[in-house]
Amino acid sequence: MKRIVFGLILSLVVAFLVGSVRARDLDGRYANSPLKPWFDHLASGKGLCCSMADGETVADPDWESKDGHYRVRLENNWIDVPDDALITEPNRVGRTMVWPIRFDNQITIRCFMPGSMT
Repeated sequence: MKRIVFGLILSLVVAFLVGSVRARDLDGRYANSPLKPWFDHLASGKGLCCSMADGETVADPDWESKDGHYRVRLENNWIDVPDDALITEPNRVGRTMVWPIRFDNQITIRCFMPGSMT
């Protein structure tokens, strides 16, 4: 019985996590963007970032690079960007973007794409 309950709980947690990283363009405003196919295929070492609908732009004062590592400020907290979350292909939008995952009052970074710091 304990195994069944554990299996059900684990299944629900996995379903929630997978659902939280799914692309969501609820109002369709990005459907006709010329960059949509590019965004849909962006990936870091953690996997697909999902889409521009899931990404958030980050203002220049809210991200930095030090000793080859990045960190970003989200909700007034500085969060280290894991090395495997870095998108290594050229940034076609020019703005810094981050794809955060929020779960249990914690924020982790799935993907990060540095901008030009202009």
